[in-house]
Amino acid sequence: MTPWIEAMRLRTLPVSVAGVLAGTACAAHHNGFSAIPMLICLFFAIIAQIASNFANEYYDFKNGFDKKGREGFRRGVTEGDISPAAMKRATYSLLAIDALLGCTLIIWGGWWLVPVGIAIAIFAVAYSAGPYPLSHHGLGDIAVIIFFGFVPVLFTEYVQTGVFITDYVSICVATAVGLMAANVLIVNNYRDHDDDKGVGKHTTVVIFGRKTMAYVYLFNGIIASMCIAIATSKLHPLWASEGWIVYLSCHIVFFQKMLKMHGKELNALLKYTSLLLFFVSVYILFTLSVCR
Repeated sequence: MTPWIEAMRLRTLPVSVAGVLAGTACAAHHNGFSAIPMLICLFFAIIAQIASNFANEYYDFKNGFDKKGREGFRRGVTEGDISPAAMKRATYSLLAIDALLGCTLIIWGGWWLVPVGIAIAIFAVAYSAGPYPLSHHGLGDIAVIIFFGFVPVLFTEYVQTGVFITDYVSICVATAVGLMAANVLIVNNYRDHDDDKGVGKHTTVVIFGRKTMAYVYLFNGIIASMCIAIATSKLHPLWASEGWIVYLSCHIVFFQKMLKMHGKELNALLKYTSLLLFFVSVYILFTLSVCR
């Protein structure tokens, strides 16, 4: 059972939770909070991320991008703990379950949500598979901003409010969450730079180098903090000011540690970057729903 739990990459799951919480914050801000579709979105997002993690493990093994003893999370398929066939079955079984779960959101959002769900399923697999895997060609960061930022925030808000809202609050929150989610990926690829470069996997860290992407990590956090400040600017002044300042302070500390860390040391920073995103989403939820 442990290899399967490791394959889920629990340290990164707060990323999918954060998008739903932030979207719920926007819905509450626009007087549209609804618990049932929010919970469905939450489980949908978590299952989709686990399916994507399983697909990543299976297809990276199949394409020869993984090797035993890598710096990152232990890969059960590569290490021989899980058979490739079992991982493939688990990937597509989860996607099927998630598709059924997602269809229940049609009750609140209408049939046009179906193509959105299909796009999410394609992304979950295309991140690592297909003729042009996104994560292997420097497109993973952009995909994460879209599918862990804009998609969960705006569509979680939509199924609760019944209206597709794109005011400055929703856009700023979606941008902030997307950039912070991309930072989780940057730390992951920063850690795996040597392994990825050795097998020809062209992540943005391999393409642009560790130092450049470390400063992209810093820049993403600065922009995210500005977006949080803008989104909460007309709310309670104490919470609006302290929230983004605390986040930015933590982020700068993480950036400084990132420059000094190597290999498996970065696993801790990966967890903390993911948790920081989660706590910021909780702060946004509290601020937009209560302090208004």
